[in-house]
Amino acid sequence: MILRKYYYLIYFVINLAWFAMCDVPSKEPTVLIAILVRNKAHTLPYFLSLLERQDYPKKRICLWIRSDNNVDRSIEILNKWISLEGEKYHSLNVQLNATSTRFEDERTFADWSPRRFAHVIDLREKALDYARQIWADFIWMLDADVFLTNSNTIRDLVHKGYTVVAPVLRSDGTYSNFWAGMREYYYMRTDLYEPILIREKIGCHNVPMVHSAVLIDLRRYDSDHLTYKSEKLIAYDGPEDDIIIFAIGANKSDVPLFVCNDEIYGFIMVPLENEETITEDMQRLTNIKVEILAFNDLPLSDDLKEFVTYPEKDTLGLDHIYMINLLRRPERRSRMHRLFDELGIRAEIIDAVDGRILNESSLQKWGVMPMPGYSDPYYKRPMTMGEIGCFLSHYSIWQKVLEHGYKSVMVLEDDVRFEPFFRQKVNYVLAELSYLGIEWDLVYIGRKRLETSESPVEGSKVLLHAAYSYWTLGYILSESGAKKLIDAMPLGKLVPVDEYLPILSDTHPNEQWAAQFPIRDLIILSTNPLLIYPMRYTGEDGHISDTEDSKLVQNTVASIKSENRNEL
Repeated sequence: MILRKYYYLIYFVINLAWFAMCDVPSKEPTVLIAILVRNKAHTLPYFLSLLERQDYPKKRICLWIRSDNNVDRSIEILNKWISLEGEKYHSLNVQLNATSTRFEDERTFADWSPRRFAHVIDLREKALDYARQIWADFIWMLDADVFLTNSNTIRDLVHKGYTVVAPVLRSDGTYSNFWAGMREYYYMRTDLYEPILIREKIGCHNVPMVHSAVLIDLRRYDSDHLTYKSEKLIAYDGPEDDIIIFAIGANKSDVPLFVCNDEIYGFIMVPLENEETITEDMQRLTNIKVEILAFNDLPLSDDLKEFVTYPEKDTLGLDHIYMINLLRRPERRSRMHRLFDELGIRAEIIDAVDGRILNESSLQKWGVMPMPGYSDPYYKRPMTMGEIGCFLSHYSIWQKVLEHGYKSVMVLEDDVRFEPFFRQKVNYVLAELSYLGIEWDLVYIGRKRLETSESPVEGSKVLLHAAYSYWTLGYILSESGAKKLIDAMPLGKLVPVDEYLPILSDTHPNEQWAAQFPIRDLIILSTNPLLIYPMRYTGEDGHISDTEDSKLVQNTVASIKSENRNEL
């Protein structure tokens, strides 16, 4: 109590001494980052690359790192990174045990026994005690499978003004680093969780549980009551679990826990279930990297690239994979190349026909004439040059399929987000198509479904007969499908490609347009659920449409018709 009485004086003296030793102009609070590592060689290169990019004065940060019982290259990675980056930080408190004692319960990668929980609890409590001993202003408990893509995360959280606060972390599903409800010692589903996770309700929210990236303000008197040790709690009879003990202790001490989603701060891997191995964790890492790349860059330090491996590339059991990209969208091309590296996809990049450079001469060269009387069903406008360019890009691929005699190919656009376990799901779809022996020409793997009444394919678990649909984000195309699409001679009566496909499958509601194509026998199926989605939807920040945001073809068509009449 005497120490607490003079707390602010002591705090001022200690902070002034730290500030003097740091020899930097910053007056940001001091932060101890506590990191526990075990068998995280696959996540560490990304975790550490993102950590070093945090926009917070490194001379105001102390690193407390513990690693033991590894059977991978975790310690090798940590040693290299510390040797290169460690001196940039205020201080290091590091203990790396290169010898694995192989706890008796660790027959698989994900097993958590009472002994392992006790070990982690002891380490977290030691980190908390050490932060208090050195008079750090904050301690940040940070797990090594957290990816802080927002470089302002530490700075933002430090200035929130809460005793305990965490950033909302996204995953490749509905998992995150907080609970919105808690019944005694266990998770309770509430209506608040999803709105916080998907940012329908933006702000900082009081919740009963946070974990994996928890910032504690040690300058506050109420933080003295926080602990990871169950014996320090009164009448605790719950499980020996570090995050549950911490949450119960905070709740009993009236210390509110907050989770903030005012920004997109980062991502977290979905934890393994018991009996799962490091192989499954590697797949989880691929899933989260693919999810991150849908929204952000994922930097990787040059010094850590040697510890990262990528799968050998193939065409997912198909004859070929095409990806359409405009030359003036190099950022999308780069992102897709990165995704193909992560997913092990070998794809040919097709330079899209750019609607911006189409003119009367180029349309005549292609033999393009928009369908008479065409008007966009929603916007009541003529076709755009971008829509024509999009159609021609797909058309050129259909031609290549026939030229090369490919039996089946995949066609992707460059603004897609891949679902978790994409490779495995594609393999399952192809296996079903083969096993069922059904006829098919095209299978949507990404689309905008416009009708809800679609019949399932008999005997299939993942395929539907596709009704009227929009978008050509991605599809699997057979040789027979390519032939039907070309043989219908669409260029002389052109409509947007996502109107053309339903017309040829005889599912389009506009009978006048459909009448322009007498043979409408294209067999279109769709995966359910879909395997890819748009990177961004219309109206979202960063959304760009090269088909919608381009000039109309009305005047151009009039010019072509006039030239044709003059020639006659």
